[in-house]
Amino acid sequence: MRLGVIDVGSNTVHLLIVDAHAGASPVPYHSQRSVVRLMRYLGPSGEILEEGVQLIIEAVREAVVTANEIGVDDLICTATSAVREATNGEDVLRRIAEAGGIVPDVLSGEDEARITMLAVRRWLGWSAGEILLFDIGGGSFEIAQGSDEYPDVQVSLPLGAGRSTIQYLAEDPPSREAVSVLREHARTEFTRVRDELFAGRPRPKRVVGTSKTIRSLARLVGGPADPVTGDLAPLHYTGLREWEPSLRDMPGSVREYLPGITPERGYQIMAGAVVLRTAMKVFDVSTLTISPWALREGIVLRYIDALDGRGADPVNA
Repeated sequence: MRLGVIDVGSNTVHLLIVDAHAGASPVPYHSQRSVVRLMRYLGPSGEILEEGVQLIIEAVREAVVTANEIGVDDLICTATSAVREATNGEDVLRRIAEAGGIVPDVLSGEDEARITMLAVRRWLGWSAGEILLFDIGGGSFEIAQGSDEYPDVQVSLPLGAGRSTIQYLAEDPPSREAVSVLREHARTEFTRVRDELFAGRPRPKRVVGTSKTIRSLARLVGGPADPVTGDLAPLHYTGLREWEPSLRDMPGSVREYLPGITPERGYQIMAGAVVLRTAMKVFDVSTLTISPWALREGIVLRYIDALDGRGADPVNA
């Protein structure tokens, strides 16, 4: 069957269409992104401003049209941090449904972490053992750990690359003082969740990073993907530390020309680098394995599991 997933994220509205059936790996058929950068359209009360709402509606409408033109057997739409935390989120969802003809399922941060862990586990296999997962979105930063398909512990923090940029690194390029303030805030939050939720967990056999921000940083620090497998080189803490001063001194309009950094990521990649390096420091991680599968692939896998009679809801964890 052909399945479409529309992900209404904080930075993009992404349509992924795959050919999938029970017992097989999903095969990508079409991918389409519309840049919305919702963190730039938040009002003083935490609402998504009208311009941002219109960007979402138009992007979802375009994705639905594309899915219908291609022909999908089913179409799933999910919304994550930006819509979930907006004070007018319910109204935004209603307007998406009215204009696009599809009702988004709103995922909690914990849902995101659990479903992403499923995708990572299926990609790496059982031999990966105990996995610690870092996932940076535009609005939130998810951490999860476990040895099974779903984590034993997970948490979502408002430390996404876009949100951190708007709140801490709005000046372009940012000052050293602003970067230090963000780093200290991130260190406090990561230390708290490490001590409260992850203390006593086994030492992970593999620490995995996923999301476009982490993949971009891995491409920047580690070089091009393997030409045969397409796999990115592991992301090393030392390499990220060495690149950070250069990223800090560049404006976003220059960063987007760096290897692996796309135009929609240039303005927020510095904040992503700061929070990721801080997380690696707090959790004593020297190297991240990069997984190409993340939330959207996890949603597809849950859907396939449901077709296979395992009873899994394709969206809700």
